[in-house]
Amino acid sequence: MLNKDAVDREEEELREAVNRLPDNQRKWVYMEAEKAIKDPDTYAVLNYLFLAGLHHFYLGRWGRGLVNLTVFLAGLLCLILGGVLIGILLIVGITVVELYALFRSQTIVQQFNNDIMRELLQTVSAKSPDGPPVSGSNADGRETRG
Repeated sequence: MLNKDAVDREEEELREAVNRLPDNQRKWVYMEAEKAIKDPDTYAVLNYLFLAGLHHFYLGRWGRGLVNLTVFLAGLLCLILGGVLIGILLIVGITVVELYALFRSQTIVQQFNNDIMRELLQTVSAKSPDGPPVSGSNADGRETRG
């Protein structure tokens, strides 16, 4: 179970570690993070509006998303085909299971983002002292490295 205080502490430690990096490494980490960091509000909205596991797909958790979607669709199919009780039980069941994700969306996504930042810090520390090259553009618009 995620502990909000521990996740907050880890986020602060990661932020401090990134701020201690040389400028080019810090720039690279922030550029890469911007591509991968997820928004807790988007996650919560996907969970709230579509209790079929779409919020798991948003975080790249395909297995869990497919399980949720399958259970939800099975419940709908049961309702359509006359298995009302089974259909209701499946839909209510998956909804109850996903209430945790709905109410803890901020912490879940914050932990996901912490994991991204940790991976980026590990990547940058595994490279040369100058860190990975940072992409940019030169005067004629072609991409450069450096």
